Amino acid sequence: MRMRSLVRVFLLVPCLGGALPALAQDAGRIIDQSVKASGGSGKLSKLQTLSLEGSLTRASDGKTGTFTLDSKAPNRYYMELIAAGQPEILAYNGKSAWRLSANGEAVTLLDQDALQLEAASTLAASHLLGLKKSKIGAAYIGPANVSSRDAVEIELTMATGVKRQLYFDVSSHLLLKESGALGGVQQETIYDDYRPENGIQVARRLEFHRGNETYNIVINRVAANQTIGERVFDFPRKSQVQLPDLKKLFAEIDANQKATDKIKENYTGRRATEETEFDGSGKVAKVQREEFTFFYLDGEEISTLVGKDGKPLSETEQAKRNEQTRKRIEEVQKKQTKKDEKEEKAREQGKQEKEDKDEPGIEVFLRACQFVNPRHERFRGQDVLWPSASCNS
Repeated sequence: MRMRSLVRVFLLVPCLGGALPALAQDAGRIIDQSVKASGGSGKLSKLQTLSLEGSLTRASDGKTGTFTLDSKAPNRYYMELIAAGQPEILAYNGKSAWRLSANGEAVTLLDQDALQLEAASTLAASHLLGLKKSKIGAAYIGPANVSSRDAVEIELTMATGVKRQLYFDVSSHLLLKESGALGGVQQETIYDDYRPENGIQVARRLEFHRGNETYNIVINRVAANQTIGERVFDFPRKSQVQLPDLKKLFAEIDANQKATDKIKENYTGRRATEETEFDGSGKVAKVQREEFTFFYLDGEEISTLVGKDGKPLSETEQAKRNEQTRKRIEEVQKKQTKKDEKEEKAREQGKQEKEDKDEPGIEVFLRACQFVNPRHERFRGQDVLWPSASCNS
């Protein structure tokens, strides 16, 4: 009897909500409805660049300023807030993410902060098209309310694990709200006053929450498919420096790495890893945990699996893993012996040893890669030279 009562309650909910979709409605259908309401997949797929400019008012002190948001396919993003003459910029140039804070300091974002900006750039440029192809999971969360309007919530999960929440109007199917962390700060945008621009619906009023601040934004200029140069998304030029002789620099790095490898051979360690797999809806399907012991030999890591999911291996399995490690040690030793013999023979013949085919030299690396946007930064308390690299496969 209890189960029958529960079923009747669920069947009544759509009737009470009027326009609310059935609970069985999937996230893909909701997104498809939004794409259609926004202009359709045909027009959105041709939208390569979108530039929004407007005025803003900061709620905390009434200070005014400007707002700019540029997106460019496939994954370029530039957002600029200027209030009382103080800018805050978040950008992604397809290779690296960076931020300019109100004090004028530009820094490259790392780890989760960078992944959040990469996710925002991908979603902004995709216009919610081809999510499955981009390995972005979509999960239906449930009904919601945004500014007194009935909505449904969808959670997107990127391949990197970054999540973003989208809220769609159940009547118009347009995006009402977007939330998620961006550059390490919680951010929320409420969209209103949609108007067509070249057949595409664009919100002209934004209520923008970032951290503890709220900005009321009015969009007064929309530009679709106009040229946006790559320079817009790059790290500020005034923060860039002239690259040194890369061949010499990397030769020094290589020599330093070899010396470091020798030092590492004096130590052993224990490492735990965790791998999470997501299903098509963005939910966790499987979590695998493993534990290894490791040490270094001739610059190469020798690791042995010793535990799975918090439990040690069985005696039989451990013996099998130990045998694999023994064979790996022999393989590394034979490789090093062969290399030493070749170097010794080359010295005897008065010739310079050429790099092994399995270990391409620094010249090959430099030919295969292009370095752009070099700049001085602080990384883990050290002054570093930080270029972005684009390498051919």
